[in-house]
Amino acid sequence: MTITGIIAEFNPFHNGHAHLLSQAKGVKIIAMSGNFTQRGEPAVVDKWIRAEMALENGADLVVELPFLVSVQAADFFAKGAVDILARLGIERLTFGTEEPLDYGKIARLYEKKQDEMADFLAHLPDSLSYPEKTQAMWEAFAGLTFSGNTPNHVLGLAYAKAVAGSGIALHPIQRKGAGFHSLDSHLEFASAAALRKQIDNADFVKAFSPSAEWIMQAPHVSWIDYFPYLRYQILTNPDLTGVYQVNQEIASRIKEGVKTATSIEDLLEKVATKRYTKARIRRLLTYILVQARETPLPEAIHILGFTEKGRQHLAGLKQQVPLVSRVGKEPWDSLTQQADRIYQLGHPDLLEQNIGRVPIGVARKA
Repeated sequence: MTITGIIAEFNPFHNGHAHLLSQAKGVKIIAMSGNFTQRGEPAVVDKWIRAEMALENGADLVVELPFLVSVQAADFFAKGAVDILARLGIERLTFGTEEPLDYGKIARLYEKKQDEMADFLAHLPDSLSYPEKTQAMWEAFAGLTFSGNTPNHVLGLAYAKAVAGSGIALHPIQRKGAGFHSLDSHLEFASAAALRKQIDNADFVKAFSPSAEWIMQAPHVSWIDYFPYLRYQILTNPDLTGVYQVNQEIASRIKEGVKTATSIEDLLEKVATKRYTKARIRRLLTYILVQARETPLPEAIHILGFTEKGRQHLAGLKQQVPLVSRVGKEPWDSLTQQADRIYQLGHPDLLEQNIGRVPIGVARKA
């Protein structure tokens, strides 16, 4: 049976995600962001509820991406997630994209020329942002041009780099409906951004998500709930450069900007530059919020939930993979668990995110 991997946030789960899962084959393994997402935002509903929605809509196994994989630029996000899925034995990676390209061909190109491409990137001027450097590299070596309006395509290219030489096949699925960040709706499809915007509109959520009941019953959070905590961390930390990836220039801009900023978006406007994009600054602010330090990634893989098919797959893994099904006194990943404790501050109804929690399949059997 085919073993298919999907890298996802499901923030929140919508009709497009259901379509993606329906197009995947065999055992479907989801590597899902935890309570903070790739763009540097708190997930609108917690990781356990999002795992439940995935399992109810066709996923067989959901595992958690550690914080320092979840909250990263596309290349690092893709590599960390693919590494986890490879250890779980996937044979193909299925993903949505705005561009129906031969990503396998792109992966083979990268495998052949990755040293040249890395050298090309290293010699581009520092005045360019990392996304601009990446665009220049793909245009030079593969003749690809794209804009900031195709984030799934950008992730697809990052997946091509991540699987190069691994033997994992790439299976792109054409995205349907509105664009990734679009606030518009189209037929039965609306973006996760549109759903987050309309999260308290029951009719909208019911129209565009097969998991509307889960979404509407769950505690909802956004950056609004964490901005006071972020300001506290910035104002009381004498040296922000001790936080992961924060340099002196950014630390100074953040310290100055927070004096008058009234919201996360206001702070982003004050701090971001052409070189330091809003997406990068948002991730840095997330690192500051949770006081992230560079730490080794956990060796074990944290299981959030599974079906019987997923359980059988885990039992039949050929290589020994350390798995965590219950977080107790010994931490799975101290930084992820620290981030989860901060996440819980966002809403009084949020449950404990780690200690004592068991995979959803186990909870169903209990």
